[in-house]
Order: sequence, then structure tokens, then C-alpha cells
Amino acid sequence: MADYTKDIIRIVRKNKCKFVRHSKGDHNIWFSPITNKNFTIDGAVEDRHLANLIMRQAGINYKF
Repeated sequence: MADYTKDIIRIVRKNKCKFVRHSKGDHNIWFSPITNKNFTIDGAVEDRHLANLIMRQAGINYKF
């Protein structure tokens, strides 16, 4: 199975998103200046559809 987490983090950092805090389990909360909202990144994103959902929540036009 693919692990998209490292790619997601690289892309959101490139788009000026900032780490906010750790959450329950292996989830992390990030802030997107594009949407002006927080979004969650799981510690092990193995599904392409979930990875694309995170990109949409961050306001980043990117498809895996």
C-alpha cells in the first residue's frame, strides 16, 4: 500500500500551510492560509482518495 503522508506534508508546507498541534492518535492539525481554516492530516494516509480530500480541505489544487 502507498503511504501519501510524506508527500502531503511536503506539498502543504510548499503552499505555506503551518503545523498547529498534535491531536488524538497520530493525527496532526494544520492551518491553511488559502482557506483560512484548520485541517487534519492522519499519520498514515494510505488511500489516494483521502489524500485528495486533504488537499481539497487545504485549498490546494493537487491530485494524487
